[in-house]
Amino acid sequence: MKILYFSASGNTEAFVNKLKDYGDQQHQVDSTKQTIELMRIEDESSFDIIEEPFVAFVPTYLDGGNGLDNGTQEIITNTLGEFIEYKDNSKRLLGVVGSGNRNFNWQYCLTAKQYAQKFSVPFLADYELRGTQADCDKIYTILQKVFSK
Repeated sequence: MKILYFSASGNTEAFVNKLKDYGDQQHQVDSTKQTIELMRIEDESSFDIIEEPFVAFVPTYLDGGNGLDNGTQEIITNTLGEFIEYKDNSKRLLGVVGSGNRNFNWQYCLTAKQYAQKFSVPFLADYELRGTQADCDKIYTILQKVFSK
């Protein structure tokens, strides 16, 4: 299972690494369970064609607006969106997982929800900040289903 992600503060990277370790453990117990391959997208990343299906993990970084009636402007993860748009990469995007801080109320995971809408894929799951072990279990189970289709 391929995961593309962007991490500015380290929270997303910490979570996807925890999720990868969890997936490796699950695979050791049951070889039919899939492992996770991570691909970090950064501002300096060269754009490649992704040949296999993938899921994007998108943190929330917004500037201005309240997300309801006066808009929002994504300020950090633009490179991830551009990478997904590159060539036919968006055709292999299976869904989006979002993260953020629940203190931001309606804007919690708003960036990921906007990506899901933009690329016409499902918003699969969410977790707060660095996530919990329960989040790993929940999201890994969702990914197993998504990648099995």
